Amino acid sequence: MKKITSILLAAVALLSSVTASAQGKYGADSAECIKYLSYYQEYYKQKNYAEAIPSWRKAYQICPPTANQNMLLNGTTLLREQIRKNSNNVIYRNALIDSLLTLHDVRAEYYPKYQVITLNNKAQDIVKYLAPIDDERTYNECKAIVEVLKNQVKPIACLFELKAAVELYKIGKLDAETIISDYQTLSEIVVAAEAAEPDENTTQIRTDMESLFISSQVASCENLVSLFTPRYEAAPDDLELAKNIVKMMNATNEDCTDNDLYLKAVNTTYKLEPNHSSAYYLSKLYAGKADYATAVKYLEEALGYEDVDAASQAKYNYELAVNAFKDRQNAKSYNAALKAVELDESYKGKSYLLCGTIWGSISGGSDYVEKREHFWVAVDYMQKAKAADESLTETANGYIAQYARNFPDKVEAFMVNFDKPEGTGIVVSCAGLSCSTTVRYAK
Repeated sequence: MKKITSILLAAVALLSSVTASAQGKYGADSAECIKYLSYYQEYYKQKNYAEAIPSWRKAYQICPPTANQNMLLNGTTLLREQIRKNSNNVIYRNALIDSLLTLHDVRAEYYPKYQVITLNNKAQDIVKYLAPIDDERTYNECKAIVEVLKNQVKPIACLFELKAAVELYKIGKLDAETIISDYQTLSEIVVAAEAAEPDENTTQIRTDMESLFISSQVASCENLVSLFTPRYEAAPDDLELAKNIVKMMNATNEDCTDNDLYLKAVNTTYKLEPNHSSAYYLSKLYAGKADYATAVKYLEEALGYEDVDAASQAKYNYELAVNAFKDRQNAKSYNAALKAVELDESYKGKSYLLCGTIWGSISGGSDYVEKREHFWVAVDYMQKAKAADESLTETANGYIAQYARNFPDKVEAFMVNFDKPEGTGIVVSCAGLSCSTTVRYAK
C-alpha cells in the first residue's frame, strides 16, 4: 500500500508540473499519459519488470512517442525480458519480437539524432531473436538497416544479412546476381570498418563472410563469367568493373583465372591503373598458365611499389617463393619464403615447408658428406613447419622420413675424413644457399 501511494504521489507531482504548453507533448489525454509513465517508471527503477510492464503498455498506448524517449528505451528492456520468459510460447514470443523491432523503428523515426545507435541496437536484436527463426525477414530487416546506415552500420548486421541471403539462395528465393551484389556491398563496409578501427571481432566477421561466400558456391566461376561477360563487353575500359571482376574471380574456391574474361579484366586493370594489386593479379594470370618466370617478374614489380602494405608484402613474398621454386630459382625462392615469415608469422608453416622442400631438392658438394648434408637442413625446416602448423604434420613427416634416409652413413663419412660427432653445429653451403644445422647420421 505504501509503495502504491508513493507512485500515485509521484504521478500527481509530475502532472502538476506540466504547463499548458506541454500538454501537446503528452498527447490528448496528458493526465493519463503522465500517470502511467510514472507508474511504470517507479517499478522499472526497482527492476520489478513484471509489475512495470502493464503500466508501460498502457503508457505506450496512450502517450505519443515524443512524450518520453525513455519510454521507448525502457520498453526494449521490458520486452526482452518478456521474450525470455515466454520462450516456450512460440506465437506470443514472435509477437513480442515484432513489438521489440517496432520500438526501435519508432525511436529511430521520432528521435533521428539517435538513429545510428537505435538501428544498430535493432540489428543486435534481429541477430539474437529473428535470425534463428526467419531467414527472409532477417535478410530484409538487415538489408534495410544497411541501406540507411551504410558505413555506420555495425559489421554484425552485414554478416547476418549475408548468412540469411545464402540460405534464401539455397531454396531459390534469391538469385546468384543478388548474392554477389550484396556480398560486394557488405564486404566493402566491413573492410572499411576494419581499416578505420582494427578490431579482432571485425576481422573475424570479415573472415567469416569470406568463408561463407566461398563455401556457398554462389560465386562459381561459371556464374561469374555468365554475369560479368556482357557487362565487360559493354564497357571494356571501365576500371572499376574490371577491378571488380578480378576481385570476385580471385575470391572463388575454384581456379577462375584461366578464362578470357579474367585475362581481359586483369589487363584492363593493369593498363588503366598500374599498381601493386594489378601487378599481383598479372602474376596470378601467368602462374595459372605455368609461365612462372613471368609470374615472378610481376610479383617483384608488385613488391617494388612504395604503397604496398605489410600484409600484401608477406603474401606477395610467399607467392614469389612458390613461383620462383617452380621456375628453379631456388635462392630467390628461399629468401622470399623467409621474408614472408619475417613480415607475417602466419606464413611460418607453409614457408618452412617450402624451405625444407628447396633444401631437399638441391644438390652440390664434391665428396660423400657434402652431397648429403643439405638433407640435415631440409629436415630442420620440416620440423619447424609442423611445429608452426599442426595441419602440416603428416606431409612434413613424410618428407622427414624421405630425407633422413639420405643422411650420410657414419662409416662412409669417416672414410672421407669427416669425423664430427652427431649434434655438432655446422654451416651448410650448397647451390648458393647457406644455413646453420647439426650433424646427423643415418640410423
